[in-house]
Amino acid sequence: MTDLHFGIITGLTLEENRQLATLAEVFNYHQPYNETKDKYYEGHITLNDVNIGIALPGGIKKLEIGCNWGQKTVDVLAARSMFDGFVGKNTEALTQLVADNRLIAEYSKACRDELKYGCVFATLYADDAIGCRIRFHSPATAAALWNGEKGRIDCGLAIIDTVPDEQFKGRWVPHLVNFYTDEAVIVLEMVQNQWRATRHRHRMGRPLMEPLIWNATSDKPFGRSRLKKAIRALIDDYVRIVANATVALEFDTTPQKYLLGVTDEQYDAIMNDKFKTYVGSLLTATSNPETGENPLFGQLAQGSLAPHVEKMRMTATQFAAATGLTVTDVGVINDANPTSSDAILAQSQTLVLMAQQLNTGNGDALRTIAQMAQAIARSVTLDELTEEERDVIAHFKNPAMPSVAVTADAAIKIATARQEFASTDTFLEMIGFDQADILRIKAQEQRVRGQKTLLEVENEDNGDGLGGVHPAAGEAE
Repeated sequence: MTDLHFGIITGLTLEENRQLATLAEVFNYHQPYNETKDKYYEGHITLNDVNIGIALPGGIKKLEIGCNWGQKTVDVLAARSMFDGFVGKNTEALTQLVADNRLIAEYSKACRDELKYGCVFATLYADDAIGCRIRFHSPATAAALWNGEKGRIDCGLAIIDTVPDEQFKGRWVPHLVNFYTDEAVIVLEMVQNQWRATRHRHRMGRPLMEPLIWNATSDKPFGRSRLKKAIRALIDDYVRIVANATVALEFDTTPQKYLLGVTDEQYDAIMNDKFKTYVGSLLTATSNPETGENPLFGQLAQGSLAPHVEKMRMTATQFAAATGLTVTDVGVINDANPTSSDAILAQSQTLVLMAQQLNTGNGDALRTIAQMAQAIARSVTLDELTEEERDVIAHFKNPAMPSVAVTADAAIKIATARQEFASTDTFLEMIGFDQADILRIKAQEQRVRGQKTLLEVENEDNGDGLGGVHPAAGEAE
């Protein structure tokens, strides 16, 4: 994708043109860094990107060494952040918005982008079909300016659509861009090489854009990527080790041999067919007629891959410590593999704490998104939301991911102390049922209750004196 350039757009105020120019500058500045992070996430690292310490032929420099450490760094943590909807006093309308926007599935994808780039942006706009449309944009297609005083986004943009570049084949250029301000969503469309603005006003009092941020600091309000420079250096180290080990393996499998004390004719006969001489099961040579001595055969000592393997293990340990993963997660066998669930949980404790931190930050952002979505759907401001609509909480599954047996045991113990708990959906979730199973169970229970009620009514109608009018005592029938 090419850089963003807008120029002065008719229909925008001077301040909006200034903001848009700054956003384009920020977007263009971060694109090379985003491409680098994406490259390490996908594992597209060539020998040309690392210094392996030896001269290589030109063709070999383009060789890619398969390494999924970048993807592991992002995906393993993202997998522990399991958004499960919103909870509150009355969330029926919000639950429908979540379902219509496939928000649970979209959050899973957004979480990976957040960890890859450091942040991800959620945008909202009114939709006649479902009330409010929620979409996520990675920094590869969006940018924003942070307002430190307000503690939120000041303005932002998101590339909505692109078209093929007419001049450069294989390159795409922005065609439709949304510009988010406190008062409006301004749709910018490229028409005849000119940007045209269409303004859609709103009453939210803030941009309809909310970031989900990982590991933010005071000097980096939009967070830091999991694939930061120190992590990429360890991945480079791994690629370098694998490349060196591969080269060493090629030499070690064909050890150098030597032959001393032969005549020129004998040497020429042997070198005439090097391959046959190498693979032959028996090598013979006549004595040197000039000296009368027999030729001396020998082979240089074979190298060992043990130093390469040890270095790889050390690098994997450093990488695991830097990312919170276990050495098993990065593909290195741990000689002291845990054998119990408690031991496995202890090894993953750092990752669990990271997931809890991730859920806390994203939970606050999702709460803001939920409030704005409800306001947009009802065409009201944030101040006009009811207390029930404001008082919503994003719910996440346990990032520790305990075994079903442990969770079920805990649920049964709680149900013993609080009998009403056994009839809740939470109880069924804790003992291992998903939402589809819970719906089936509830439907079947309702069917059984209906059949039981019908049977009781029939028994009453056929009973003696119950459910109908019967002759008084002493009267003839």
